[in-house]
Amino acid sequence: MKRRTPCLLKSLRTSLDRIKLSLINLTDTRPKALWSVVRQLTGAKRDTAHVDGITADSLNTHYASVSTDPQYAQPSRKSSCSPSFNQFVSELTIFRILDKLPPTSTGLDSIPAWFLRLSAPIFCKPIAHLFNLSISSSFVPPQWKHAWISPIPKVSSPMAPVDFRPISITPILSRIMERLVVRQFLYPAFLSSPESLEFSDQFAFRPTGSTTSALVWFLHTITQLLTQHDYVIVLALDFSKAFDTVRHSTLLDKLARLDLPDHVYNWLVDFFNGHSHCTRFESKMSSFTDISASIICSAIGPASYIVHASDLVSKTTGNMLCKYADDTYLIIPASNYHSRIAELDHIHSWANHNNLRLNRAKCVL
Repeated sequence: MKRRTPCLLKSLRTSLDRIKLSLINLTDTRPKALWSVVRQLTGAKRDTAHVDGITADSLNTHYASVSTDPQYAQPSRKSSCSPSFNQFVSELTIFRILDKLPPTSTGLDSIPAWFLRLSAPIFCKPIAHLFNLSISSSFVPPQWKHAWISPIPKVSSPMAPVDFRPISITPILSRIMERLVVRQFLYPAFLSSPESLEFSDQFAFRPTGSTTSALVWFLHTITQLLTQHDYVIVLALDFSKAFDTVRHSTLLDKLARLDLPDHVYNWLVDFFNGHSHCTRFESKMSSFTDISASIICSAIGPASYIVHASDLVSKTTGNMLCKYADDTYLIIPASNYHSRIAELDHIHSWANHNNLRLNRAKCVL
């Protein structure tokens, strides 16, 4: 053992020297580039070499098949909105956003983040006018509805399209507009939601939500129930590809119940209509494919999902749900043991109505 120790220390020093030398010679100092070097030197880099039978078009077809609603119905608009021009964002707000715009992937409009950041003093006025006009007219530029997908391997040696996780890249201007709509309209509407929609059991994608608050509520609830019951049943549920399959008609039906101006609701209707995407794989770009489901967006997607799940409530009095995005926990005290089958049937029925599917492989007791 004593003889091997110097060898181990020498090997460790050699590996550290290699990492140090590689990092010193690295010209790109962004965290993503630094971690890429570390993964490559430690052998943790995933194999992204050519995979037989998988092309950009086959991946794109697979992703489009997931984001297809076989019962798609065109959502209707509200007809009581005023056509007058409303200013919901100022030039100063746009300037501050552009001036602090971080490096991020460029959408299909080919407008990079660095260009918008450097030209913020010049373009803040026309961009603010564009955003205000878009909201007032309830019209979303078609370019914002086209995305390109970057497939990221889920496993070390991907063999099929399901082994690649789709990362959807939309235009930067669309992402900025989405965040403004969420902050100024959706978040305030959550505070005065109707009785048919429940947001208090959702701890993700909300200004007051976090993993910490979810864990505190969960542990406190279980502890309190155990003081009154011999045991508590907890079912961990997971919906398969939830964000990719959300049904637009049921989502917008719930959005229509929120306290949103009519022209903002109509803007959301237009935003979710007519989306398409292509996939870039091995330096090749696929053709475009239309999709009729999914809320894979920068900011509106997460906020829309918690609206989508807000009408999922327990069926039996005394049972509770704890939600963190699409991860849902069903809490059943001992006195309601008999209700577990009815609760699961209720959740399954809700999922079918909303074009979702329970991932039974990740559902545990």
